[in-house]
Amino acid sequence: MFRHTGRLLIFKDNNPVAIMMNVQAYQDFFDELEDLRIEAVARDRLTSYQGGQLVSHEDMRALFESGGQ
Repeated sequence: MFRHTGRLLIFKDNNPVAIMMNVQAYQDFFDELEDLRIEAVARDRLTSYQGGQLVSHEDMRALFESGGQ
């Protein structure tokens, strides 16, 4: 099982208690989790989208280059 999925489920008293996984499976898991978090933030931001409050990319760059002054 471990060879095919990269994960091994460990049981104690017939209950799952731990998962062992190879490094690549671990990294893939956290990469997907981060992608889902970013997607959730983007979805939340789209619900409060207000066109009048937009800042152009050029204006934002100018703001950061001037140190916010």
